[in-house]
Amino acid sequence: MTAKGIRIQGLKKRYGSGDTAVDALKTVDMHVAPGEVVGLIGPSGSGKTTLLKCLGAVIEPTAGKMILGDDVIYDDGWKVKDLRALRRDRIGFVFQAPYLIPFLDVTDNVALLPMLAGRPNAEARKRAIELFKALDVEHRAKAMPSQLSGGEQQRVAIARGLVNHPPVILADEPTAPLDSERALAVVRILNDMAKKFETAIIVVTHDEKIIPTFKRIYHIRDGITYEEEGEGRGFE
Repeated sequence: MTAKGIRIQGLKKRYGSGDTAVDALKTVDMHVAPGEVVGLIGPSGSGKTTLLKCLGAVIEPTAGKMILGDDVIYDDGWKVKDLRALRRDRIGFVFQAPYLIPFLDVTDNVALLPMLAGRPNAEARKRAIELFKALDVEHRAKAMPSQLSGGEQQRVAIARGLVNHPPVILADEPTAPLDSERALAVVRILNDMAKKFETAIIVVTHDEKIIPTFKRIYHIRDGITYEEEGEGRGFE
């Protein structure tokens, strides 16, 4: 694997202490290369949500190591001073619901993040339009979120996840509300964007429609990850 992407080694998360302690993550080992989309699946209560929160620097692990690109961001403690900047600039998020701001048009929804990072308005909006072209929603750039279809909203949400050129994107059930055709379209887009922008993408899913598309899958059960080859050959 190259120096980019994301690597997780021996990650653990314990809630509480003593007799009431719960080990939500016992041993998590993962690697996702630039340009790769992998699936993360497991039953309810297996640790998926906890793992995603740790990877997204939302909660602090108890032990282990996380490496993002060339940088160790966690090694039995955070090695990054500004976690807010880490989440904003180096980790993209795509959720089950698009969570677009209803009173901003589509372009402003996507441009807002780089503007908060200090980029000029014109530069941020230009980046948004470039992504809309790649995602085939450029014609909706001036629309309000309520004017978009569910599939269009999810494409805009993907653009927002990519707008700051993050080396990793965490996608949490991104196809759950979509029918089969739109779900597969979203996964195809994620694969295309991963390759185009050299982004490592982790997709947490229960969606049986898309599981066969992954070339690699991590199962998580009782806080432990197991890797297997995917059923399909992706979208090549």
